[in-house]
Amino acid sequence: MGRRTFLAAAGWLATAVVATLIGVAAIQLVGESLTGTPGGVRSQQEVARALAEPPPVVPSANPTAAPPSPSGTPTDPSGTPTSVPGTVSPSTDAGSRRSFSSPGGSVVAECVPGGVYLVSWTPRQGYRVDDYDRGPDDDAEVTFVGPTGEHELSLRCQGGVPVLETDD
Repeated sequence: MGRRTFLAAAGWLATAVVATLIGVAAIQLVGESLTGTPGGVRSQQEVARALAEPPPVVPSANPTAAPPSPSGTPTDPSGTPTSVPGTVSPSTDAGSRRSFSSPGGSVVAECVPGGVYLVSWTPRQGYRVDDYDRGPDDDAEVTFVGPTGEHELSLRCQGGVPVLETDD
């Protein structure tokens, strides 16, 4: 019985060694994606330099691009209102791009060759986007619906700058 036990232990040990070698070889073949940080680890100086660089410019009036989700891109990460409830307040951004706030949410718009274009929109907490027309067109609008009702921001271009349309 001693010889059988020895052969069984030797066979088990050989199988374990072969399986381990195959696993190590597979990990080396796959490379850093399984065992390390993709792109390597960055130093503090590299991170600071990357954060200091301006973001890449992306043409926003590309008619062939797929539209983003209806919630748009956040324009107020803190989620705090930038206007007194019941009022709409514009604030100037770079170039012909402006942002507008209402109790229901915020919109960033710009004037492009085809008219006004909604770059992004963000509903406030408790609100949702009911409808939107991002343009570019003579006018663009987004409607936020929430606990205090419906709030619509309708914009147009005047002198190459987005302005809020007033209800007449």
